[in-house]
Amino acid sequence: MATETASWIERFEGLKRLPEDLKQALVAGSQIVSVPAGTQVFEPGQSADALLLLLEGTVRVQQKSDTGREVFLYRVHAGESCVLTTACMLAFEDYSADGIAETDVRAVAIPRATFDDLAGRSSLFREFIFKAYSRRITDLFTLIDHIVFQRMDVRLAARLLELADETNVVHATHQALGTELGTAREVISRTLAEFQRRGWVEQARGEVRLVGRSAIERLARSAGER
Repeated sequence: MATETASWIERFEGLKRLPEDLKQALVAGSQIVSVPAGTQVFEPGQSADALLLLLEGTVRVQQKSDTGREVFLYRVHAGESCVLTTACMLAFEDYSADGIAETDVRAVAIPRATFDDLAGRSSLFREFIFKAYSRRITDLFTLIDHIVFQRMDVRLAARLLELADETNVVHATHQALGTELGTAREVISRTLAEFQRRGWVEQARGEVRLVGRSAIERLARSAGER
């Protein structure tokens, strides 16, 4: 277990370059945690007490509007950290969104004391934090651009391609896809009905099969041609 605990640092490019004494401090001051699928990892109003670095699984981060509509913000995948957690820890703010484990998750939890200590002692650790932060902020600006300027059929096509498994099946309800794209379930249903009319998809309860993947890819690519 000691070897496994220490080896997780090698999975994060920015941490591999830390000097040996700081690697040891990081390992000693953190722990590996497991979270089952469906668990709420954090919620609005909760304090950010530890930075999570994902080793396995995905965490979906979403925000609920005043009207109750859920808007998908981003996913945290293995090898990544959560930008919202980073921002809350740096600013000593509470969470303003929900983080939900989409799958079983294994992660490294770096408590605030260890986080603050290494951020103060190591420029390499600070670089690791802020590089991950800047990448995700760029992603969020892209999301805003898509919501404001991109057609819904193009956005849905791109998201279907992103979510499809190796058999070209997306396991998601219309409501879940609406949450992903920040729109109403009815809008997703109408758009998927049009995709089905064109022969691009087949639908069953809780899933969408991409039978015309090349056409969907062409539509998704058209976003860059506007």
